[in-house]
Amino acid sequence: MSEKKLMDFVAEARKNVKEIAPADLAEKMENGEDWLVVDVREPYEFEKMHAPNSILVPRGLLEGAADPNTPHRIDALVNAREKPVAVMCATGGRAAMSVQRLQDMGFTNVVNIAGGIKSWEGEDLPVESGAYTGPLP
Repeated sequence: MSEKKLMDFVAEARKNVKEIAPADLAEKMENGEDWLVVDVREPYEFEKMHAPNSILVPRGLLEGAADPNTPHRIDALVNAREKPVAVMCATGGRAAMSVQRLQDMGFTNVVNIAGGIKSWEGEDLPVESGAYTGPLP
């Protein structure tokens, strides 16, 4: 058995998850659809630039934040099991792995934002900067 590398995990996840283009997600949200945008990057990345109204749940904390039975839960995420959830990272790799994990945890409508924040910004969608001030696990 050969040793797996990071990109092997990312490629495997991408086969099992749906993606949405940043512009398509922004349009859905502008049309009133109630999406939860979860940014799985690290706090220093989020502080530099993030999508407005996104919540920060670093990849390493995701499972605890999504599990209703842990003290690390984040209610906005726990309560979004039946709601549309879009996951973002820098370019889409961490988000793809996160979407796969959320699907394993029972989330029924969760997608990867294709290309991450780099594509979001590249499509001239709104971005903000500053430290995260929302709920943390």
